[in-house]
Amino acid sequence: MKKLVLASGNAGKLREFGQLLAPFDFEVLPQSAFKVPEADEPHVTFVENAIAKARHAAHLTGLPALADDSGLCVTALDGAPGVFSARYGGEPKSDERNNARLLTELAGVADRRAHYVAVLVLMRSAYDPQPLIAQGEWHGEIIDTPRGAGGFGYDPYFLVPGTGMTAAELPHEEKNRCSHRGKALAQLIECLRGGT
Repeated sequence: MKKLVLASGNAGKLREFGQLLAPFDFEVLPQSAFKVPEADEPHVTFVENAIAKARHAAHLTGLPALADDSGLCVTALDGAPGVFSARYGGEPKSDERNNARLLTELAGVADRRAHYVAVLVLMRSAYDPQPLIAQGEWHGEIIDTPRGAGGFGYDPYFLVPGTGMTAAELPHEEKNRCSHRGKALAQLIECLRGGT
């Protein structure tokens, strides 16, 4: 299997990427296995942060690196929490505090449209001048009462249209197929198959 460093310490992402890339002969390893510290994410766009994270991991490991920057964009909040999704409720990171702040911000707001965004960047080396970049979106709406035990982050509050289920209630296979990360990864795999 080909080794690929995931530039993240998020166990949920590692599990998802591991499942999605296993059929393509990739062994996805967390950057923590190489003692790589988390990279700074100073940028205000998903793509810039993903590039910074992939470059950081590739530089410190000497291996190809995959990074994603993803988050939830809520229409009524002008795209917030956006790139600040993981720390929306403050430091240290906490899904519970993030969700509490989101619900507070949306109290009394009728427009609950939201979408997840995932930008994936695959760098073959730290100095790859042409990294592979893929993006996926997953549209839904925010509900007030959490449902489901699967997923992570905002998933229990993210109602998926046409299913009657939240992202945290969907079976893993279905989530992997229709999620923002799944769509971005499908795009990335097409790039890999094309030899770009």
